[in-house]
Amino acid sequence: MPDELERLRQKRLRELMQQQVQQQIQQQIQEEQIAAQIKMIINRILTPEARERLGNIRLARPEFARQIEILLIQLYQAGQLPKKLTDEKLKEILGRIHSRKKETKITIM
Repeated sequence: MPDELERLRQKRLRELMQQQVQQQIQQQIQEEQIAAQIKMIINRILTPEARERLGNIRLARPEFARQIEILLIQLYQAGQLPKKLTDEKLKEILGRIHSRKKETKITIM
């Protein structure tokens, strides 16, 4: 009886681990699909120079780059962007975003 109980526990544990692995794989696939869709839209709305600038931002600040991508996609879907966003226009948008940031001041006593 104890052996049977242990065998059932092990079987259930393997099943749970397998489910967890499958969920992780599904989540990874979903994230990859979203990233591919974002990349496709960004390629459609940015000129090569602007994409290069966004790529440089991504290297330095990945989270900020993702926020910029989401913002650009929202603007594009709302019809507020021209056909292709040039590097100059992207710099202008980045400048506006940067100017809106709240400045943090640290005073050392």
